[in-house]
Amino acid sequence: MNRNNITDPLFPECPIRNILSRIGEKWTLLVLLELSESTGSMRFGQIARAIPDVSQRMLTATLRALEADGLVSRKVYPEVPLRVEYALTERTHTLIPLINQLVQWSIDNYKGIIEDRKRFVVR
Repeated sequence: MNRNNITDPLFPECPIRNILSRIGEKWTLLVLLELSESTGSMRFGQIARAIPDVSQRMLTATLRALEADGLVSRKVYPEVPLRVEYALTERTHTLIPLINQLVQWSIDNYKGIIEDRKRFVVR
């Protein structure tokens, strides 16, 4: 699958399937949250240190996908060594309050959900 063309073959014009499939990828929300907590842009290494369990390959792929969607901007400085910085776009700043609500909901409901998982029996 081409990471820049996420569509459902049965519903290719569905914005919910198309956008949420990207937002729901494993590292996307964590990357967006880290960038939102910075005062400006972040370098790749800073993001990697903030999310230590993401591999370099997956972080690169996630940042590229977010850049392709216009959710993250990438600025390259022609220095030696090369410096690259990532920042949220204006569009993403409108998404962050919704992500923060999801984070708060997760915190508020975590204990109950974990307890329910322990009681759940697959039949």
